[in-house]
Amino acid sequence: MGEPGGYRCVECNREAPELYRDYQRGVLRIAICKSCQKPVDKYIEYDPVIILINAILCKTQAYRHILFNTQINIHGKLCIFCLLCEAYLRWLQLQDSSQNTDPDDLIRYAKEWDFYRMFGIASLEQTAFLVGIFTALWLARPESLKTKSDFVFLLKALLLSSYGKLLLIPAVIWEHDYTPLCLKLIKVFVLTSNSQAIRVTLNLSQKLTLLAILSGLILENGIVYLFQRMGWNV
Repeated sequence: MGEPGGYRCVECNREAPELYRDYQRGVLRIAICKSCQKPVDKYIEYDPVIILINAILCKTQAYRHILFNTQINIHGKLCIFCLLCEAYLRWLQLQDSSQNTDPDDLIRYAKEWDFYRMFGIASLEQTAFLVGIFTALWLARPESLKTKSDFVFLLKALLLSSYGKLLLIPAVIWEHDYTPLCLKLIKVFVLTSNSQAIRVTLNLSQKLTLLAILSGLILENGIVYLFQRMGWNV
């Protein structure tokens, strides 16, 4: 993402002017961090699959490499796709609970609008979760979110770290008796990834990070409760 502050050492989080030096003719030398005397970013030599595995394991170094030392601009598309996955899962569960098999056009249109409604609800819940996180961080550590770029950078990090929601589709396609458990584990994995993204982006303590995630969950569940009070099946 490369914002703000430029490159970072994946080991000690200090700023670095460069990741490697090009001596031409295909000769590259990884830059050494002046603070910890280790390679600034060892992952520039790694295969993307290895980087992904390290990110799945929530390794801090891998997150620093992805968030600070790469140019990834798929945050918006990834967010939309994740919301579509979540909306599809909820829509499918709603259809399973309905016993109406009438092929009438009106019924089909109603089912289509149900999907749009689920997408809207998922979007509102995601927004509430993010607002809860930003509010908690702004109240607890206002200096960490001083500028608009700080907000945007953290938002991109949170959206990117929500990639685990893509696992919702395989969990539904290969439906099994353990599917509800899988969905809960996916939720835990996404929250863990979000927590790691906050820690890496703002260099915060684990306690404050967990507080921010908890605040997001409280506001998100508040929105769910509000929809349920309105009689909506979410």
